[in-house]
Amino acid sequence: MKNYELRNGVRVPEIGYGTWKTPDGETCAKAVETAIKLGYRHIDAAMVYGNEESVGLGIKNSGIRREELFLTGKVWNTDRGYGRTIRAFEKTIKDLQTDYLDLYLIHWPASPNQYDCWEALNRETWEALTDLYKSGKIKAIGVSNFRRRHLIPLLEEEVIPMVNQLELHPGMVQADIVSLCSEYQILPEAYSPLGNGKLLKSKELSEMAERYGKTSAQICIKWNLQHGFLPLSKSVNEDRMRTNLEVHDFKITEEDMRTLDGLEGFADGNDPDQVLF
Repeated sequence: MKNYELRNGVRVPEIGYGTWKTPDGETCAKAVETAIKLGYRHIDAAMVYGNEESVGLGIKNSGIRREELFLTGKVWNTDRGYGRTIRAFEKTIKDLQTDYLDLYLIHWPASPNQYDCWEALNRETWEALTDLYKSGKIKAIGVSNFRRRHLIPLLEEEVIPMVNQLELHPGMVQADIVSLCSEYQILPEAYSPLGNGKLLKSKELSEMAERYGKTSAQICIKWNLQHGFLPLSKSVNEDRMRTNLEVHDFKITEEDMRTLDGLEGFADGNDPDQVLF
């Protein structure tokens, strides 16, 4: 597994294993254990997924040393603010059966459609992450779903985000915020790197995958890597988990990358200034 290097020197395995929508209990624990067995060393979790205890059990059952893994958690919207964020973090590491995280993210920005004091609330939450980072309980900190207007105020802080986790896949490039991230050496992580169900059924994508002798999912993951994004692949199927890692023996041409960038009808991610959760 190759790595990305964050601004502070922390190394992150370049393909992560996502646990969103993975059913809690045995299914989740077994999926995480299997992913680690297959070579995944980057596990992406979140409190709101409702399966952190099962993720922790899967890691424990894998038998791998904790320091060999890169483990991500996220503070949910109902836990924004300094004190609540600290308490949410403590619950997360307890449920994951660890005493530190490699990365902790603000899952969604507080936004002006819900809060008059949205900017102050984001800063207060960020202050909690910064103090946890300085204490050594987190190796890196970042945000998720932050667009330009949400991210810019945090660029004035003593410690600025090292990661921004976004929906990124063919047909959804998010060029404006990705450009800002690049300017400040903030790594874009790609959730839903395979897009929605419609994307994998795209005729253009399927035909391209056939030409390369790859699956449509492998094309999507490679597209992310060639853009410098970190894809968080997700599956509970062992064969798909395995093939999602087998993307280093080919390269997508510049022409095909432009075709994938321009796919239409798939850029339907949630707007953080419109969501009500």
